[in-house]
Amino acid sequence: MDQNNHSIKGKCPIMHGSNTDTRSNVTSWWPKSLNLDILHQHDSKTNPHNEEFDYAEEFKSLDLEALKTDLKNLMTESQDWWPADWGHYGGLMIRMAWHSAGTYRLADGRGGGNTGNFRFAPLNSWPDNANLDKARRLLWPIKKKYGNKISWADLFILAGNMAYESMGFKTFGFAGGRIDIWHPEKDVYWGSETVWLDKNRYSDKEDRNSLENPLAAVQMGLIYVNPEGVDGKQDPLKTAMDMRATFNRMAMTDEETVALTAGGHTVGKAHGNGNAALLSPNPEGNNLEHQGLGWINPKGKGNAEDTVTSGLEGAWTNNPNRWNHDFFRILLSYDWESKKSPAGASQWEPVNIKEEDKPLDAFNPNIRRNPIMTDADMALKLDPEFRKISEKFYQDPAYFEETFARAWFKLTHRDMGPKSRYLGKDAPTEDLIWQDPIPKVDYTLSESEIEDLKVKLLNCGLTRTELINTAWDSARTFRNSDYRGGANGARIRLEPQINWEGNEPERLQKVLNKLSELRSTLSKKISIADLIVLGGSAAIEKATEESQFKINVPFVGGRGDATQEMTEVESFSVLEPLHDGFRNWIKKDYAVLPEEMLLDKAQLLGLSAVEMTVLIGGLRVLGCNYRGKMEGVLTDKMGVLTNDFFVNLTDMNNYWKPISENLYEIICRKSGKVKWTATRVDLVFGSNSILRAYSEYYAQDDNKETFIRDFIKVWVKVMNADRYDLKK
Repeated sequence: MDQNNHSIKGKCPIMHGSNTDTRSNVTSWWPKSLNLDILHQHDSKTNPHNEEFDYAEEFKSLDLEALKTDLKNLMTESQDWWPADWGHYGGLMIRMAWHSAGTYRLADGRGGGNTGNFRFAPLNSWPDNANLDKARRLLWPIKKKYGNKISWADLFILAGNMAYESMGFKTFGFAGGRIDIWHPEKDVYWGSETVWLDKNRYSDKEDRNSLENPLAAVQMGLIYVNPEGVDGKQDPLKTAMDMRATFNRMAMTDEETVALTAGGHTVGKAHGNGNAALLSPNPEGNNLEHQGLGWINPKGKGNAEDTVTSGLEGAWTNNPNRWNHDFFRILLSYDWESKKSPAGASQWEPVNIKEEDKPLDAFNPNIRRNPIMTDADMALKLDPEFRKISEKFYQDPAYFEETFARAWFKLTHRDMGPKSRYLGKDAPTEDLIWQDPIPKVDYTLSESEIEDLKVKLLNCGLTRTELINTAWDSARTFRNSDYRGGANGARIRLEPQINWEGNEPERLQKVLNKLSELRSTLSKKISIADLIVLGGSAAIEKATEESQFKINVPFVGGRGDATQEMTEVESFSVLEPLHDGFRNWIKKDYAVLPEEMLLDKAQLLGLSAVEMTVLIGGLRVLGCNYRGKMEGVLTDKMGVLTNDFFVNLTDMNNYWKPISENLYEIICRKSGKVKWTATRVDLVFGSNSILRAYSEYYAQDDNKETFIRDFIKVWVKVMNADRYDLKK
């Protein structure tokens, strides 16, 4: 016996709660502190691959046909621990691929299947992803076999394709190139709710288009809409409104929405044969012995006929393990009534259905069951516009198949960006408008030609600031979430970008006119896209000459000029900047603080906190603020690339006084005179302890040249962010 009456377990040998208790987090103690974690989500320390690992090269060595064969074989090699419905995993694998890709939203390009984030919380434990942990485990032997040659992200999508093909459907194609992450994407905002399936994301509950931006799903933990109806209440016409809103936010048309709904429900089944309340916690919250699996059913077999997933129970067609054209026939030919599944979920079942139109039970071939429809399926029948499309697909199955094949490809590849990122021989060669196509150039520029162009650009009648701002505005649209935007294509000269308020249309048109005039005098053709970037780089290079350092700004040509016909105006409208902290501009007042919006933009540009800091400091002293405003231009030598922004921001001979919510005066302590004005975005680099550390670093006397070199390096990174041809 312990004579000291201590606990038998003994004293904890580590700081209690240091790894799991959120109260130990800095942001919990100081919730108003700017959290920079969004800029450091995928630090190299989380990645098991070494720096030399090149996924594109690994993929090239992949025996793709052998992998596809293995995946097709897997579909019918039913495992006892998780047996397949009708002996085929097709429906499960299609749902896995769909839900991996289906989180994509157009507004910020985040979500989707491009990173393999489906393996991590919160997605791996969303209610809508119930039992997809089993699909991932079924794939593990194949992932183990092919290793680094195929990412999880690519494997999820390819498995969905092979599921369809093993069931008799011809897909539109498959492109590899999705690179796995190794840590949850905490920077993705999935909603403010703290309870699964809560729904506090509408400013007006009656207006289904008032869904909070940038969200696409109607409830926390769902991919799209509630299969039982809006707020769980059956109303197909109201559900149709939700479908339009959410699919539109994923860049899908009405026709694509109908095709995807029907094509997804042509095969497989919903599972709800049991009591969902008895299931174990989700994978992220389950006990250790379950090894990352969740939703374990303790009743009956716990799987097969005792599987509980969505709560709905049944198949949609009478041949759910083969591709067929029965979905529209069954949906449109029968009347439907509301029923409850064994799990108590609301679903629709047919009235007086013929016996031959009933699917066989998934595990008992001697029993036939009623097919079912979700509220979203019924919306295809009852909504007038959806009904027209459904009738067309029913009458023309070939057209339906083609539309679905293209919509499925778009769903699973939308967030991969341009075709230049696609890998593998199965990638379609056709240019699709949602891929934001850009013509290839057929010229190269020598070093001497580049130097000659720099001189011409600096003497074409434009100021250095005009050149820099136009190059920045052209490149800043890039999003590393879905690889859209950027300087390549020069879409800044096309609708809708040419009229965006943040692009200063008058100044932009002046610059474009001058660049077009210059190009007309050249003996060698060059794209406007290249001239825009080179003009900004030449201006920055000139700005370094007027400091005590002269440093070359690297430039590589090869950008093409997109046409208006290649540009989907509505799709590009979501890229319009409503704020740009780098140019000290906000379109109007927002609930989110300016410095928080700056972090979001920096993350979409793929910048670290250090890179964000150095860019701000350089653009301020270069005088690049929106419409020439002087807030944050903390220098007496505007237009010269110096570290003055950091020197003067950290100078304790000054103090700072708020004038309004987003305006401050920097005042000399000795004279009491106002020296400069600044915004919240400027002053956060002195107030936030991490950003101040970076600011002090660049303010040091021995880091003047370091600042210039670092600024140029980050500038080139942004200008080349969309140049995937330079990264192969």
